[in-house]
Amino acid sequence: MMDDNSHASRIPSFIREAIAEDLQSGRFNYVRTRLPPEPNGYLHIGHCKAFLIDYFAAQEFGGELYMRFDDTNPAKEETEFVKAIEEDAAWLGIKWAKETFASDYFDLLYEWAVRLIKMGLAYVDDQTQEEMSASRGTLPKGTKWSETAATLKPGVDSPYRNRSVEENLDLLERMKNGEFEEGSRVLRAKIDMQSPNLLLRDPVMYRIMNVSHHRTGDKWHIYPMYDWSHGQNDSMQGITHSLCSNEYIIHRPLYEWFLQQLGAFPSRQIEFSRLNLTYAMMSKRKLRKLVETGVVRGWDDPRLTTLRGLRRRGVPPSAIIDFVTGLGETKNDSWVEMAQFEAVIRDHLNKMALRRMAVLHPLKLVIDNYPEDGVEEMDAINNPEDESAGTRKVPFSKVIYIEQDDFRETPPPKYFRLYPGNEVRLRYAYLVKCVGVVKDEAGNVVEVHCTYDPATRGGNTPDGRKVKSTIHWVSAKHAILAEVRLYDQLFTVDRPDDGDVDSIINPNSLTILESCYVEPALGESNPGDAFQFERTGYFCVDSDSQNGKLVFNRTVGLRDTWGKIEQGGKN
Repeated sequence: MMDDNSHASRIPSFIREAIAEDLQSGRFNYVRTRLPPEPNGYLHIGHCKAFLIDYFAAQEFGGELYMRFDDTNPAKEETEFVKAIEEDAAWLGIKWAKETFASDYFDLLYEWAVRLIKMGLAYVDDQTQEEMSASRGTLPKGTKWSETAATLKPGVDSPYRNRSVEENLDLLERMKNGEFEEGSRVLRAKIDMQSPNLLLRDPVMYRIMNVSHHRTGDKWHIYPMYDWSHGQNDSMQGITHSLCSNEYIIHRPLYEWFLQQLGAFPSRQIEFSRLNLTYAMMSKRKLRKLVETGVVRGWDDPRLTTLRGLRRRGVPPSAIIDFVTGLGETKNDSWVEMAQFEAVIRDHLNKMALRRMAVLHPLKLVIDNYPEDGVEEMDAINNPEDESAGTRKVPFSKVIYIEQDDFRETPPPKYFRLYPGNEVRLRYAYLVKCVGVVKDEAGNVVEVHCTYDPATRGGNTPDGRKVKSTIHWVSAKHAILAEVRLYDQLFTVDRPDDGDVDSIINPNSLTILESCYVEPALGESNPGDAFQFERTGYFCVDSDSQNGKLVFNRTVGLRDTWGKIEQGGKN
């Protein structure tokens, strides 16, 4: 959990200055922000920036934060997602003063729509969606909003635009009561069909949906469009500062028009650049497809950058907060490399994760001159970055496991680990020298034989001789069998939202190692516990772990591997 005061300055300077100016000028005499998630999926890394800016802005100015679920589309929303968003936001450390739903305001929103009809500023339109699109105009593919004035042709008024107030009120009431089929009518605001801003060309306020709502049941047969409910909900709740990403810049004139016509509380919208992270999918629609088609194991699959996936992978919330708030701020959208995120994760785990020894690809090593039944306990440091973490005892015996990569019968150049005739240091234990190997029928080395020097206990060399390599190990007699899941990037392209999901999945994004050995201290660990497997990477205990079978997820390696990925190398 984050300290409410520890990140008080972690909002963009232009937002801080705007809020301070509003308070100084008397535009507002308090600060209230909001988180407006739509409960149609799980939170992902892209949501974190807006959430944290809203949260820290309220904290810095002594204000409060509301959690408001935008449940205006019952066809896609589920209570499951509401609970998940609550839990994920709380895990991130966000605290909110009040929880509300857009549906809490459906009655008042309807009253405001009636007011606009009576003012001659809204009407019921019987055109089809295709007819409305044709009369409003559409942007050519790839056109930026800033180019709308030059590319859009003037709109054409709907033939129903001048219906009488009485007829519009009657039709809207009947729409609400479920007398018409879906798609047969909508309520539109009457603004300006010639506007260069497409959103001001008589936008739809309500559409007919004969769908049961997860909170209001079958009371409503019309549901508000996002652009009608969002700004009005801000006003209804007394939200002073509606902080959102740049895609809503073009929506701001519409929100302000509604508020001005209704004489409602004038919430102020301020935009900032969105978080675009390479190799991270931000589209909830595409994420949902990955889950529903079984490409991933669920919303908490560690290959996803959902908060649930990051949590299960072992990413601490403090790392997410420091990454997002430490990016610096521009008003223009830009891309952040995944390697930058992983560097922050690595830095946090380096300070907090206890060190343990684990052998992922075991090779048996027998110390010929060690007592047959001998067992010693070696002192091992829990975390060299945290003296208060202390030490632990690690059992040592005649037969141990080492990593297969730490032995070569015929070593390549500059290979300083174990090979016939060479001496290495066993971490926290002794120096050993390879004196022979045992091979199977196929000629593969299945057992390495060594001798040890009893005078080198703890890895010391009383005679001052130099040993160039130190390797980790696990006592075979005391080892715990574990499953280790190695996660790689899920997508083969760095901007997965731009491509077809089925064609960009990395078939090697998960490797499961079922015969790993870990030191006995890990037998007391619980799901979510984070460790550094020495010389290997950072891992956490997965929720699939059970008594007698530990499962670990690799959070991140000890070094940056994304440079290799960019060059087409293998992680």
